[in-house]
Amino acid sequence: MTAIQQTTQNITPPNNDLEILKRHFSHCFDKNEKFDFEKFKKELTESKIDFSKESYGMDWLGKSYARLLASDPATTLLKEDKDWNEKEVNKNSENLLIKGDNLEVLKHLSNAYFEKVKMIYIDPPYNTGSDGFVYQDDRKFSVDEFQKLAGVDEEKAKRILDFVDSKSNSHSAWLTFMYPRLYIAKQLLKEDGVIFVSIDDNEVAQLRILMNEIFGEENFVGEFIWHKKLTGGYDNDYLNIQHEKIFIYTKNKEKFDINYVKTESSYKLVDENGKKYKWDSLWNVGGLQYSKSLDYPIQAPDGSEVYPVGERGVSFWLWSKKKVEKERDNLNFKKGKDGQWRIYKKIYASDEIVPASLLKKEVVGGNTNSSREMKNIFGIKPFDYAKPTKLIKFLTERGASSNDLILDFFAGSGTTGDAVTQLNAEDGGNRKYILVQLPEPIDPKGNKTAYDFVKNELKIEEPTIFDITKERLVRAAKKIQNKNVDTPTKSEKVKCEGVEDEHCPSCKGEHTMKAEAQKAKDLSGMDFGFKIFETQPIWKDYHFEAEELNEQQEMFDESKLTEEDIRTLLTTWKTYDSTPLTEELKEIDLGGYTGYFSEKRLYLMHKGFTTAHLKRLLEQLDENKDFSPASIIAFGYHFESKVLREIAENVASYANKKSIDIDFLTRY
Repeated sequence: MTAIQQTTQNITPPNNDLEILKRHFSHCFDKNEKFDFEKFKKELTESKIDFSKESYGMDWLGKSYARLLASDPATTLLKEDKDWNEKEVNKNSENLLIKGDNLEVLKHLSNAYFEKVKMIYIDPPYNTGSDGFVYQDDRKFSVDEFQKLAGVDEEKAKRILDFVDSKSNSHSAWLTFMYPRLYIAKQLLKEDGVIFVSIDDNEVAQLRILMNEIFGEENFVGEFIWHKKLTGGYDNDYLNIQHEKIFIYTKNKEKFDINYVKTESSYKLVDENGKKYKWDSLWNVGGLQYSKSLDYPIQAPDGSEVYPVGERGVSFWLWSKKKVEKERDNLNFKKGKDGQWRIYKKIYASDEIVPASLLKKEVVGGNTNSSREMKNIFGIKPFDYAKPTKLIKFLTERGASSNDLILDFFAGSGTTGDAVTQLNAEDGGNRKYILVQLPEPIDPKGNKTAYDFVKNELKIEEPTIFDITKERLVRAAKKIQNKNVDTPTKSEKVKCEGVEDEHCPSCKGEHTMKAEAQKAKDLSGMDFGFKIFETQPIWKDYHFEAEELNEQQEMFDESKLTEEDIRTLLTTWKTYDSTPLTEELKEIDLGGYTGYFSEKRLYLMHKGFTTAHLKRLLEQLDENKDFSPASIIAFGYHFESKVLREIAENVASYANKKSIDIDFLTRY
């Protein structure tokens, strides 16, 4: 089989829903491949499926434009930073940092990473009015083009295009920006995958409804409330907002399992059976409704009666009288400074518990932690609102396992990459990350600290946020390696449970214990590197419209293409053909002509392909056990039409010993 493909200018995310419909309801498509919904509806009705009459939904000016952007072809190619990727630390890395507009990048990733990502975390623009967010799009549609593509009337087409050009920061603008990115991101998630989205009050209502529309309300898991600060700058005249929200949605809630939180670190005492426990108050400390049946006296070791701590008629015990009698050996009686008895119950550690929705800054870090981290890495604080690595580590531990792929397409300072690398160093995991960051220029007036750092210390003439992202990943990896050293035995004061025991006989709130010496971990096999790719515009005059090749056809001037351009085209195509960016193509020697092979595809990219090279290709099919292409793809601009015909005819007629059918494709 032979075919001509216009791939370079037709890279779009796969529409899996459409493929499912075609596979199971092919008879509902007419000869022009248009879907007959009434026929489809009738068939389902016959199967006794009730159609919802609910009309609730979300609409905004620009929604049809946003939907179009989600399926519109990419306007860029993917270029490799070969010098960077060939460095020793990076050449075998499975981590990725991609420079470019994240919508373009997501389209490029949509085939190679379709349902490969276990967890997505994003911290998108909050649209606060002061964060610099304005919506703008480089695509230029005429009114007629947009009318046809979006299926709207002329008046609405004009209004939408005017709105897109207005550089707005309205709710509609923010939704138009977010919709296509989230829509494609969902396709990258595994069936049991999860997405965490940070947001504040400015767009929280819009985001919740948008996520319901894209991921389905039934796939909403919940939300974390991140307690990010205690005091500090006030967000409005009425409240000191101390929290942000993190929405949690899954691809398929029925298949998703959240990873529970380990509790052992807070249970430091050990009983005679080796089980960890801690002492906790037997009296209610608030939050529960008073129960008269639980307000009774317990006899202390000296025979006196002990009532629950607090006001009578309000305070009560957490155990019934019957349970106290039965579990008395598991109680600890202790006199406080006021001479009054306090009673503590023994609480045993369970291995894991369901994560709480309130994320305390003491556990996952807050704004001050992220500021301190940035200063420790850079010596300066380039951004004010970076997330702390403890927070991203916590989310990663909840949503991904030790060998999973994590995606962040609003990478910012690179916190997600740093957090993933830290986790791998701590538990020996092999998590991989993909980070995407726009090379957004740093404003020398708005952020002079970051601008001067990139320009003066990194020696980059035009500083961008991407430069900060890249440098963070490099420095964070070195910091982990430098920190991984032998530590000697030392003594330190630690807080105890506030109860007299064998560790702390006087119980003054702290005791001295010896921290054991620790040997450095073997991190020699750990991935501390990352590969870099970036988007670049498709060549300005690159086009192919001919349905049939002939010698007189006026075509693109391929002589303009450099070897680097050919490599860029090859990188773009292999990703489109579902080969991961981190996977190198194998070079196949065809008698002096180099082909590039991956999985089941052979790429012929260069000029000079002759009959002798074709003969060697056919011989390789029989001789090389590792070479079994299902398709051969030739770059049409570098082949004369007669050579293309010769390859196609010989591949089709050659009876190879492996009995494999091979498609021959001419691609532009």
